[in-house]
Amino acid sequence: MNLEDFLRAMPKVELHCHLYGAVRKKTFAEMAAHRNAPLSTAQIDEYYTRSRRPWPTNNVLRALDEYLVKEADDLHRLVFEYLEDAAAHNVRYTEFFWNPTATVEAGIRYSLAQGAVVRAIRDAEGQFGIIGRLIPAIDRERGPAAASEMVQWVIDHREPEVLGIGIDFSEIDHPPELFVDAYSEARRAGLRVTAHAGENDAPWKNIETAIDALGVERIDHGYTVVNNPELARRCAEQGIIFTVVPTNSFYLRTLPDDRWSLDHPIRKMPALGLRVHPNTDNPTLHKVTPTRAWLMMVQDFGFGLDDIRAFMVNGLDAAWIDESQRSTWRREWTREFDALRARVDGG
Repeated sequence: MNLEDFLRAMPKVELHCHLYGAVRKKTFAEMAAHRNAPLSTAQIDEYYTRSRRPWPTNNVLRALDEYLVKEADDLHRLVFEYLEDAAAHNVRYTEFFWNPTATVEAGIRYSLAQGAVVRAIRDAEGQFGIIGRLIPAIDRERGPAAASEMVQWVIDHREPEVLGIGIDFSEIDHPPELFVDAYSEARRAGLRVTAHAGENDAPWKNIETAIDALGVERIDHGYTVVNNPELARRCAEQGIIFTVVPTNSFYLRTLPDDRWSLDHPIRKMPALGLRVHPNTDNPTLHKVTPTRAWLMMVQDFGFGLDDIRAFMVNGLDAAWIDESQRSTWRREWTREFDALRARVDGG
């Protein structure tokens, strides 16, 4: 068994993936045609080529909200296809993000939209065996009032498949302290909480604020933690897990090609005692699969199979599952990992 086959076969969790960033190009094109969207074939091709820097990922996400997702069944299709694709890489459990505010503004009421997502989760589990869980995410660019409104929707329409909330989009001019009320409301209602922080060279202070003021349990991205050794030490001591993204587009475009993998913060984080777990983020837009995300940890960042095993366990420890399930999967998955590793060339 070669390394790539091994990494594909190993059991995985995915904790940092955006639904709209996982839309198949073929599906995007079909939906655009069905909606008569003002998007040319060339424009759609550009969305999925990732040929230039900076890469306009947000343009694709906004286009889905503006032109394509107009019925609840659209969401069912996107979720079902994402879970099918993830299952093909032996992702057995995933917690994925979806931003409801724009969906509701487009005319699909929250309860109907969430219902379609949950139905797709159940359909995919029955067909592919993958367990999907939803994290509605605050679109920080829409401000604190919209954030609190979204949290209330989640509280009012709780389903077992909906575990907690996150927050994403640009941190510039939208720091975490603006969303303290929304996160307090979520925690009071028993929702789990995570946050994008320290992404795209946003200040390390955002990570500290997300932990102290928002009360998050894990950090999505979090790269600028390496700029503050004291904060990194604290995060290491607290065992906070960072869901990192090997294809992070900011560092791909700001670091020289010959230094990118050597100077990327992901390489530095475990050396500081930080617990990391690799994820795809926007797999179809970043042209990455779950297997390739793990492969990049070895080939680009130089981690060994002992590290990969530890990162797999980090994912289980960060997942919002009950302790009995965590204990069972830890035992079963590490045994399976070790049996597969024994078959790896040179392993």
